[in-house]
Amino acid sequence: MSSTDARTDAGATPATVPADAVTDEVADTGPGADQLTGSEPGVGADVADTLDLRLPDELIDLIAGQGETGGQASGSSVGQGTGAVLPAYGHAVDGTRAHAPGGTSTALADDDLLDNVGEWGPVTTRSGVFQLVPVRIERDLALISRWMNDPAVAAFWELEGPESVTENHLHPQLDGDGRSVPCLGVLDGTPMSYWEIYRADLDPLARHYPARPHDTGVHLLIGGVANRGRGLGTGLLKAVADLVLDHRPPCARVVAEPDLRNTPSVSAFLSAGFRFSAEVELPDKRAALMIRDRALRALL
Repeated sequence: MSSTDARTDAGATPATVPADAVTDEVADTGPGADQLTGSEPGVGADVADTLDLRLPDELIDLIAGQGETGGQASGSSVGQGTGAVLPAYGHAVDGTRAHAPGGTSTALADDDLLDNVGEWGPVTTRSGVFQLVPVRIERDLALISRWMNDPAVAAFWELEGPESVTENHLHPQLDGDGRSVPCLGVLDGTPMSYWEIYRADLDPLARHYPARPHDTGVHLLIGGVANRGRGLGTGLLKAVADLVLDHRPPCARVVAEPDLRNTPSVSAFLSAGFRFSAEVELPDKRAALMIRDRALRALL
């Protein structure tokens, strides 16, 4: 199974997908075969000597219950102000709830390696209000698995099959140390894309390019066919890259590695302000290393 095509066509060497199936807005950028994001130690990481400190489930549940804003039940819909909750999603817009190991929703954020993606909040794009919402297995598995079984997506992510295939891909990230955070992309309250925000400098990808500390990678797929080919991918890629740079001050670059043959995906990154840096030979594909530099942000 490929982890590089993850989501920007990151890493697999799939059969060629027709341009009308994978458009510049699909940007299926996923991890490559050697990118076991969230399941393997990154460069310089010494997992063996790391203590596994985890609060008891009972205490986590208690804190999560106290973190509910004004007693608002998970999934209820309120206004877009402080403490607002996205319809059908139990993540407050002000970031009072975040993801915990195993997909548990809690007021404690454990993805410190990425500066608490679940707390980044919504942004207004030309297509509507967009937010990254960390995945919860019990809520999101069926939807993500359905997307993975779309032929245009499966060609690059290689996660087609029963829900257990997708679940086995998600669990190492949700149960890991926070170096990769799987998210739903929610646009105007509706989940319509899947994202993985990951520490590229701590990922096996770093073996294949001159990584810098805090390089942050992006994998993406647009779920519904109706959302492809109409400009969404480019706009959302730009919005997510801006979110990374806004909320991760140490990060100087956002990177991606779409399959070099996937011209529409590469084009989407170029349109979103990424530059083509190099061709990178990954185990399952030749990738286009795409980089968006903080230093050039004002010029985009």
